[in-house]
Amino acid sequence: MMRILVMILIVVPTLEIWGLLTAGRAFGWLPTLAMCVFTGVVGAWLAKREGLQIFKLAQLQMSRGQLPGEAILDGICVFTGGIFLMLPGFFTDIIGFFLIFPYTRGISKIFIKRWLWRKVQSGSIQFFK
Repeated sequence: MMRILVMILIVVPTLEIWGLLTAGRAFGWLPTLAMCVFTGVVGAWLAKREGLQIFKLAQLQMSRGQLPGEAILDGICVFTGGIFLMLPGFFTDIIGFFLIFPYTRGISKIFIKRWLWRKVQSGSIQFFK
């Protein structure tokens, strides 16, 4: 796990710097900077909007006595997507928008559920009653 974290901390910033430098050479530094600021602002607005909808859905489900499992997964995806959109760079923005939009977020949730199910089956995650 530590190796993967170190790789992420090295590869992602390197990829983002390369992308920003390439965009800066192609479009100029001002449009590149403006695009980074724009995606950060739009990402924050989208994350807030989607997060509030998910919060209301979770409240509605709990008021009906239901567990808000899907809403919790949606909230995790939106929160993570919002963080990715706040980071400067184009590659993290792609991941962030993928996690924020409801249609593509559904694809992410499928993979998250499979990953969690494998962890439960292997005994890495245990539930106690």
